[in-house]
Amino acid sequence: MFRGNPALTGTAAGTLQNKLSLLWSFKTEKPVKSSPAIAGNRVYVGSDDGHLYALDFAKGTKAWDFKTEGTVESSPLALGNRIYVGSSDSYLYAVDSSNGKMLWKYQTGDKILGAANWYEENGAQRILVGSYDFKLHSVDAATGKSNWVYESGNYINGSPAIANNQTIFGGCDAMLHVISLKDGQQLKEVDAGAYIAASVALVDQRAYIGHYENAFLCIDLDKATNVWTYRDRQFPYMSSPAVTGDRVLFGGRDKQLHCLNRNTGASIWKFPTRGKVDSSPAVCGDKVVVGSDDGRIYLVSLAYGKELWS
Repeated sequence: MFRGNPALTGTAAGTLQNKLSLLWSFKTEKPVKSSPAIAGNRVYVGSDDGHLYALDFAKGTKAWDFKTEGTVESSPLALGNRIYVGSSDSYLYAVDSSNGKMLWKYQTGDKILGAANWYEENGAQRILVGSYDFKLHSVDAATGKSNWVYESGNYINGSPAIANNQTIFGGCDAMLHVISLKDGQQLKEVDAGAYIAASVALVDQRAYIGHYENAFLCIDLDKATNVWTYRDRQFPYMSSPAVTGDRVLFGGRDKQLHCLNRNTGASIWKFPTRGKVDSSPAVCGDKVVVGSDDGRIYLVSLAYGKELWS
């Protein structure tokens, strides 16, 4: 799933070699803004051509595709034998992972660009997704029936993060919303100071998020207060952060990948690229992987921020 787990921490198990080589590529008709999900021997990814694609993990050949009536910027969620994905046609879809057949669709009031998340309640799986209808929707994973709906003050662009029976998300209303998973009631809200396009990462009851007015924040969810704020140059942060034991990493429109001390917000290193970094970094072992608008994907050492490969 998007960012690897329901808390959206952006970390992956295993290790990566110091240099990578291309095994395969798969061409869609339009840009791919969706992050792929990997489950079993398949890769699932959306495209602006309106399709959700299932590809063979080893060869990159197409197993099936599923057509929606809008762009699929949303990153797929692979859960059990189903794939859940949103479309700009305003629907959340549940698709059979074996053959790409639709099992149900759930309509929101506007486009869905962020990835779906999931949680369990009383033994039943629920799917959580935000929409440009200003609302966060909780839907039964098996049937597609609404569980509850929470209304915010503006567009919800990112994916809702989940931890400790709560979901936390930021939106274009510049607020960080803390919602009970049980009934969809607001528990707290924190003024972030500017609109939030990215997804929050949650670790130890702290929320990490950047916003459009050039600041990156660490929020204490128990106290609903700001622990620290990081500012560098006057460029927005649209990238969703990755959080490790002692670090937080995120891209910026200043063309840099930033690495901060998770507890203090102090800068550890900055890695320069030649284009804006809206891409959300992923940490795997001792390496960080990130894309840039310069058309390159970078492998960077987590310890020192040095380029290993691109």
